Amino acid sequence: MLPSLWRHSDFRRLWAGQTASQLGEHTGLVIIPLVAVLSLHAAPDQLGVLRAVGQAPLLLLTLLAGGWVDRRSTRTVMVLSDAGRALALGAIAVLVPLTGLGLPALLAGAFVVGSLSVLFDVAYQTSLTRLVRRDQLLQGNSAIEGSRSAAQLGGPALGGALVSLLSAPIACAAGAFFFVVSFGSIARIRHREQVAPQPGGLWRHLRLVARHPLLRTMALASAAFQFSFAALMTAYLVFLPREQGLSGAEIGLVLAATGPGALVGSLLAARLPGRYGYGPVLVAAAAVGDGVLLGIPWAGVALLFVINFVFGALGQLVNVTMMAVRQAVAAPAIQGWIAATITFAGMGATPLGSLAGGLLAGRIGLRPALLLAAAGTLLSPILIGLSPLGRLGRELPAA
Repeated sequence: MLPSLWRHSDFRRLWAGQTASQLGEHTGLVIIPLVAVLSLHAAPDQLGVLRAVGQAPLLLLTLLAGGWVDRRSTRTVMVLSDAGRALALGAIAVLVPLTGLGLPALLAGAFVVGSLSVLFDVAYQTSLTRLVRRDQLLQGNSAIEGSRSAAQLGGPALGGALVSLLSAPIACAAGAFFFVVSFGSIARIRHREQVAPQPGGLWRHLRLVARHPLLRTMALASAAFQFSFAALMTAYLVFLPREQGLSGAEIGLVLAATGPGALVGSLLAARLPGRYGYGPVLVAAAAVGDGVLLGIPWAGVALLFVINFVFGALGQLVNVTMMAVRQAVAAPAIQGWIAATITFAGMGATPLGSLAGGLLAGRIGLRPALLLAAAGTLLSPILIGLSPLGRLGRELPAA
């Protein structure tokens, strides 16, 4: 990391706030499903519905969020999103014990948190392009994604421990604390952005992504991966307690193994694309990282740690590299639209994948569902390898 980037005070505030926000998000992503499975004894199809509701904003709101963010200060969008998510988790903490709403309260809370997370995630990706120089994007993304890795490490373990050791309301309230910290850090950013969105709306930018060979491949590969991975995670969250006999804290630790792997992946992303080429790194990392998921159905607990670590490292390498390419080929004024469109194409498939995973697990069994979903993730490296994205060299492409 170039020292000059860390001397950038507003970048440090963005990085710290995004770290806390991601930790709150990843803690909540584990707390809410585990409360449903361990406390409310939700069936696989019910868990699929809960996860789908939390992910539905990715499908319903992401494209609108892109245009909205491009026309506003990303700082304002992020602090309001943090405040709203803290209030939503706090409301769950109050409503569950006082009203006994149970699953309906979790559904409502998951949807609100998911909606505001969409806004925050589009905003922080756009904010980076407004704060740092183009030649610092890969390094800035490496730091930002490294913080997300730290959240992946701490969030699941903390979420699982909170559900196991404390009541569900207290666990939800604890998750809100991280959004408060993020609010305080991002609110201190002093840079006042020059917001000058390009003319054109939703369909113009959808056509731009569809016609651009690199952006189109990113969207298709992301959709294939996210659909399959969402299906896998729904079955996985039932598989771990019911087939492996793990407690909430133990589940959190297994899932947290992706965190240190992702930290390694962030470090690799700052070096490998420039040495071996962006395309070869994307294809190789996606193929191996997704391929190890095929071992989940028959793995013991120790091997699950290894699988999650390898997946976290190589998945993070793909994420950081892909984001740097995307930010390089899109004009600064449409970063929000492009980030939202790619997110919509990929993450918008997750609620459908979660529903499919729950239905598959309920009908053909957990292990066959896990194997089928893991095989589906391999469509992503195939699509990248067959496209111009897989042939990129050592330099970022021009906008």
